[in-house]
Amino acid sequence: MYSKTEVTQLRQAFWTTFGQYMQPVPSAEGMPTNWINYKTGLKHVYFRMHADGRHATIGIELTHPDAGIRELFFEQFEALKLVLHETLNEQWIWEPAVEDANGQSISRIYQELRPVNLFNRDDWPRLISFFKPRIMALDEFWSTAQYAFDELR
Repeated sequence: MYSKTEVTQLRQAFWTTFGQYMQPVPSAEGMPTNWINYKTGLKHVYFRMHADGRHATIGIELTHPDAGIRELFFEQFEALKLVLHETLNEQWIWEPAVEDANGQSISRIYQELRPVNLFNRDDWPRLISFFKPRIMALDEFWSTAQYAFDELR
């Protein structure tokens, strides 16, 4: 078992390592990108990566507090599902209504990797190999798909 300090240090070390690894990789539009804190430019739409001692996830989270508006965003992503899956080269899990870790209602579209342990440095290459192509594919998808959301801004 790890202490809170060790957990914090290992988590920070992994994300710093991943950020350094991704730093030279430009976005689909050729611009420098903060891959860890990816900005979609759309309020309440996030590309999130998460890893802990059991699994890792990467996905799109829709966090608008109004369930009706969140549903409209989810439906817009559903309209783009084929394009998204083609860009990702895999099928993702679609959840129109779930609770996040804080008990807030969200919608999400994601992929996960199990079992993997962020706190085991031997698993870091697997984590990086899981996150890198998917965050890059999300960026490629978003470089064109974001315009489909203009009316929802």
